Amino acid sequence: MRPISRRKLLTGGLAASAGVASLGVAAKLAERYGLIPPDSGGIYGPGTTLTYAAQRILTARSLAREFPRGMISKSPFANSTAPPTDAFKRLQADGFSNWRLQVDGMVAHPASFSLTDLKSLPASRQITEVACEEGWSYVAEWIGAPLIDVLRIAGISPQARYIFYFTTQADWWESIDMADALHPQTLLTYGMNDGDLPVAFGGPLRMRVPRQLGYKSLKYLTRLVAADSPKAFGKGLGSPGPEYGYSWYAGI
Repeated sequence: MRPISRRKLLTGGLAASAGVASLGVAAKLAERYGLIPPDSGGIYGPGTTLTYAAQRILTARSLAREFPRGMISKSPFANSTAPPTDAFKRLQADGFSNWRLQVDGMVAHPASFSLTDLKSLPASRQITEVACEEGWSYVAEWIGAPLIDVLRIAGISPQARYIFYFTTQADWWESIDMADALHPQTLLTYGMNDGDLPVAFGGPLRMRVPRQLGYKSLKYLTRLVAADSPKAFGKGLGSPGPEYGYSWYAGI
């Protein structure tokens, strides 16, 4: 991302306040600085681009709110997921000892991490809120390995722009840009509230992206892929979500 001056930012902000016509101006400014989301096409494209670019410029180093232990929800909500497959049940019966997270794509050292491998890395803890687009939320403690540490071990390429992540369900995947992938609060989560991450909440391994809505924190991770473009994945929109009316970028 090219640095943007305060003058340019103010110019873009003034243009944005001028009305609908200014969205085109804002989109051009965003394109100049490499701030175009994968789902920028279509009638809502300029607005989507403006939202993403503005948040990236204004909150690039911001942290999601962290809460005191006394605010951990007594009854966190585990939203429904598809029934586990037979293969998943076999892994679960064996205590997930054979579970692996594959890391490949634009990395110097493609790797496979077991849960033991991930737990051997310096652990990070955070008490943050899962906020769902459907209106419910809860606060929990999350324990895991910072995604940035795993990417460094794998030798992430400086040319990588996105991290795509996949789960036990072939049609269930997501991606984030490098601003969130390298953010210290983005975790590969294996623990919750001082215990192992329950299966209902994504165990044995869940992506935790606290600066975005809950649907970006996918459960049951199996693979990470570093890439410089979304075009080779699905319909090139960054995730299946935009096909169903969800924004690729879900910043909060």
